[in-house]
Amino acid sequence: MPQRVAITGASGLIGGALSAHLTARGDAVLHLVRREPRTAAEIRWDPALRELDPSALDGVDAVVHLSGAGVGDHRWTPAYKQQIFASRVDSTSTVASALAELAGRGQTPVLVSGSAIGIYGPDRGEEVLTEDSPVGQGFLCDVVRAWEAASKPAEDAGLRVVHARTGLVLSPRGGAMAKVLPLARLGLAGPLGSGRQYWSWITLQDEVRALAWAIDQPSLSGTVNLTGPQPLPQLDVVKAVASALGRPALLPAPSLALKVYLGEFSSDILGSLRVMPGVLTASGFTFEQDTVEAAAQWLVGQA
Repeated sequence: MPQRVAITGASGLIGGALSAHLTARGDAVLHLVRREPRTAAEIRWDPALRELDPSALDGVDAVVHLSGAGVGDHRWTPAYKQQIFASRVDSTSTVASALAELAGRGQTPVLVSGSAIGIYGPDRGEEVLTEDSPVGQGFLCDVVRAWEAASKPAEDAGLRVVHARTGLVLSPRGGAMAKVLPLARLGLAGPLGSGRQYWSWITLQDEVRALAWAIDQPSLSGTVNLTGPQPLPQLDVVKAVASALGRPALLPAPSLALKVYLGEFSSDILGSLRVMPGVLTASGFTFEQDTVEAAAQWLVGQA
């Protein structure tokens, strides 16, 4: 049955793909925007000021909240770290409070709120991490803890809330792979640091399907890891992509160079997070790309 779904961050990589996916299956999709609305499918809000009219969400079945400053978009200066933190916490609190007011009027929309596996970081080696694993320590861990806690108004109102802890999203149009693919085509991709750190990847296609699944499944709530079922060392992921292109994966990026180039964010690139999607698979979700070879072929085919 078609649903009415509002999305924040719809101009981003995941939000744009999710909007297209939901529209294609027949849902009515609304976009929350910071500017003046240009169509009836747009809703104005101001997360920095925590302004969102609950009436604008009247009748929605779900809100998928994906708004937030990009973690890897800029060097982590104190000012940008504050922007990363505030953009997630303020926006989540704004959405959750508006939905809580709708719940007070007898409506029961679900909130699928973006989150990140960075909460387990920054480096857990070969430890297998599940939704029950303890959180880590560091800046991103603190951000994600506060990010998820900001949904409390919706949870307290009795609404179903899903914290979608997303891993490394494979797409040729954004994220890490948008930078790796051009190098891989030249045969220049290789290990970042040791290359032995685990990358918990998921294709954009499966990420979008998993978010839609979270909307649809009434049994899903709380923390859900959105990662593929085969986390692998970083070099193995890059080798699979290079192989799909018929190229070698040789040139390393030394840890010291990454630390100089990326600053504090380098610890999260070089750290190892071996995250499994236990709750997602237990709910019955199946992956279109369940191996790194299938993921690499899909990635190259989309480029």
